[in-house]
Amino acid sequence: MRVGVIGRGFGARVVAPAFAATDGCEVVEVVSPRDESAAAALCARTDVDLVSIHSPPFLHARHVRLAIAAGHAVLCDKPFGRNAREAAEMCTLAREAGVLGFLNFETRYDPARKRLRQLVAEGAIGEPEHVQIGMLLATTRVPLRRFGWLFDEERGGGWLRALGSHLIDFSRLTFGEVAAASGQLRTAIAERPDGEGKMHRCTADDGFAVTLRTERGVTVVIDSSSAAPVSVTPRMVVVGSKGILESIADSRIVRHTAAGAEEVFSSDAGAKAIVQSQQELAAVVRDAVRDGHAPATVPAFADGLAWNEVLDRIRG
Repeated sequence: MRVGVIGRGFGARVVAPAFAATDGCEVVEVVSPRDESAAAALCARTDVDLVSIHSPPFLHARHVRLAIAAGHAVLCDKPFGRNAREAAEMCTLAREAGVLGFLNFETRYDPARKRLRQLVAEGAIGEPEHVQIGMLLATTRVPLRRFGWLFDEERGGGWLRALGSHLIDFSRLTFGEVAAASGQLRTAIAERPDGEGKMHRCTADDGFAVTLRTERGVTVVIDSSSAAPVSVTPRMVVVGSKGILESIADSRIVRHTAAGAEEVFSSDAGAKAIVQSQQELAAVVRDAVRDGHAPATVPAFADGLAWNEVLDRIRG
């Protein structure tokens, strides 16, 4: 499978190497998302089977449109446009053109999260009832991240879109579709300097607290920040009718029952976990493009729309 990548950040740093390391895949070109002529030329190439789009969210719809118009399968990064309207438009374009559209929810393939889903499905703690997810990080505060699209609501920024999209996708996949959603967004750092030192008001959130209820009756509470003064160890806690699963830093899972606690998963992948996850997604996408069909578990455009619809409920 021949892959063209739009994106000089995550696309060039993680996605392109993941495809290059995957048997049967070749990366033919990586271009800047802000170079419109280069992106258009890449999408127009006849020696491309998949266009992998990792531009900022305000450019997703434009690049997806170019790729689909040329008849290519598409892998688009989250949050999948700026809103549900753009997400729905991209879904319609792909469906009407008869091309495969994938979402870059690579954390579906994170080893710890995969194992956590398996344990829940196997009934390791009985019926799931409640979930707590806490990720308080200093990602955009120490050192202070400069102003850019991530802090601009109009351009599709916000920590809920950047990280929350992954966590809501995990919740949907593991505990069922979201039936109700509410939440509060917060902005701890009101202004940030750009590359030249000019200050800009931040219009997008850098933290959020969200409550979900799934169709299976599971309640989910997610509290996260990118602008905490220090990072603390991330945790996912799944409460079931017969026990509790605690995932620590996506590297260890401990099962707590009345009989005591036992470690049921450990991984030393560390920072390499995202590379492993991206490579597994690359192989899954390769197979789907080859077969002309994607299994239901493969993250698709429809999952990008579903998460955006949850976002709309949270925002009210």
